[in-house]
Amino acid sequence: MDAHATNPLTGLSLENAQRILIDTVPQSRALGLKVIEIGAGRIVVDLPYDERLIGDPATGVMHGGAITTMIDGACGTAVLTALRVLRRCATIDLRIDYLRAARPGRTVRCVAECHRVTHEIAFARAVAHDGDADDLLATATGNFVLFEEIVRGQRKDPKGASA
Repeated sequence: MDAHATNPLTGLSLENAQRILIDTVPQSRALGLKVIEIGAGRIVVDLPYDERLIGDPATGVMHGGAITTMIDGACGTAVLTALRVLRRCATIDLRIDYLRAARPGRTVRCVAECHRVTHEIAFARAVAHDGDADDLLATATGNFVLFEEIVRGQRKDPKGASA
């Protein structure tokens, strides 16, 4: 049996990943995020350049908050797809080191991976670039708390009783 068999987020097509993981999240949908690649514990997401996301009108540079939101969501999604069974998660800590500003007019790409899952905490890391993976604009690490298992649309407490 596949280790991820009980997690409905594993094995999603790009279309379903976009619909379920991006389009149902208002802030992700508003940013125009696009799923490029998805697999167990890994996601690649694009943030297309949009004048609504400019942080400095004088330079046309995309606002760091938009990039932060993309990185946080991508790391959380990488965690969710790494789980054997679907659980809710929340960001405990997210550290982003901005190495440079994004270039005006360019799509920003984030590659996020979950590299460790414990019983209650998951760890992810990500990189972001605007067209050249060798010229990063940001690196990130995040820690996510894992809540109880989700069973048939209901929460299940750690002792096994439905909540």
